[in-house]
Amino acid sequence: MYWLTSLARETQPTQPSGGDSKEDSAGQSPAQPDRYSRQVLFRGIGAEGQRKLAASRLAMVGCGATGSALAGLLARAGVGTMRIIDRDYVEPSNLQRQSLFDEKDAAESLPKAIAAARKIAAFNSQVVVEPNVDDLVPANIEVLLEGMDLILDGTDNFETRYLINDYAVNVSCPWIYSAAVGSYGLTLNVLPAQTACLACIFPDSPRGMVETCETSGILNSAVNLVASIAATEALKLLVGGVAATHVRRTLLSVDVWTNEIAEISAATPRPGCRACGERDFVHLAGEGRPHITLCGRNSVQIHERQRPIDFAEMDLRLQPHGVVRHNDFVLKFWRDPYEMTLFPDGRAIIKGTTDTGVARSLYARYVGS
Repeated sequence: MYWLTSLARETQPTQPSGGDSKEDSAGQSPAQPDRYSRQVLFRGIGAEGQRKLAASRLAMVGCGATGSALAGLLARAGVGTMRIIDRDYVEPSNLQRQSLFDEKDAAESLPKAIAAARKIAAFNSQVVVEPNVDDLVPANIEVLLEGMDLILDGTDNFETRYLINDYAVNVSCPWIYSAAVGSYGLTLNVLPAQTACLACIFPDSPRGMVETCETSGILNSAVNLVASIAATEALKLLVGGVAATHVRRTLLSVDVWTNEIAEISAATPRPGCRACGERDFVHLAGEGRPHITLCGRNSVQIHERQRPIDFAEMDLRLQPHGVVRHNDFVLKFWRDPYEMTLFPDGRAIIKGTTDTGVARSLYARYVGS
C-alpha cells in the first residue's frame, strides 16, 4: 500500500551530514552521541547491549493503550526496527490513555499505526518504523511477523493473542503478552520450548462476563505500569546474554488501585498443551475465526474483504445517504445511528452495533457484497 511505503521512508534514520552513516561503539549516531548515554551507563545494558538494541527488529501488534506506551518506551530506548501493526484509528476517547496520540490525530481519524510512526519519527529519527494499517489474521501473519526478533502484544482480544501464540510457538519466536483493564494489568513472557505459552496458562478463551475497557473503564496508570514492566522484559530479551537470565518466568498481575500483586508460575510448559505440546495450531489455521467486537466501543469489524477502495468514488456514492469525509488513510461515513470507517483494502469498522448480521447488511448495502 502506497502510504505504508511513504511512511517507512519518512521514518528511516536521519543520517548525519558529511556522508558518515556509521553508528559509534555504543550503537548511536555520531550526530547524537549522548542520546543513549544514560542507558549505556546502566550495567545491564552497556555499550554492547545498546548495539544489540540498534540491530534488533520487533513487531508491535496493536497500538492502542498498552501498545502505544510500549512502542514509545522502546523507540526511546533505541530499538533498530519497529513494525507497528494496527487495524484501528485514533478517536478522542483514546487520548486519556494512549500516549503516542494527540487531538489532531483524533480530529483527522488517523490510523494508529500511521500516527504512531509519525510521533516516533519526531522524537527518534534513528528508529526505522514500518507502519501497517491492517488486521493481523492467519492469512497475513507470516508476512507481517516474519524476521522479527520479538513480538509484543498490544491487542484487545484473546483471538488475536492465541493467533500470535500459535505463530510464535511454531517459529520459536519469543513474545510478550500484555493487557490492562480497570485498575489492573497482566503480562507474561513466552519463550517457546522454555516457558509456558499462553495456551498453557489459558487453554480456552475466557467465557461468560469478561471485563473490557467499555464495561469497566481503564486507568492510564495501570496501562503505563504494565507497559513499563513489559518494555523492561523486552530489553532483557533483545540485549540477551546475562540480561536474558533475568527474564521473569511468571504471569504477573498488578492492581494499582487495591495494591494487590499476584504471580502464577510459567517456568515450564504444561504437559499436553495444545500449542507447545501437541503443536496443534488451530488459530494459525484460522479455524472458526469470528468477527471481533473491539475494546472500548460498540462496534464490529468486517475483515472478509480484500479489494481496493477508491475513496473519491466512494465519497460520491455515499453522499446522498449520509455525512462523508475522508483522507488518504480512512473514509468515515455517518448514517444515524451508525458510523462506518472504511479502509483502502475494503476492511471496515461498523460502530453502533455488536450484531454481525447488522454490520454485514450495512456493509453490503453501502459498500457492496
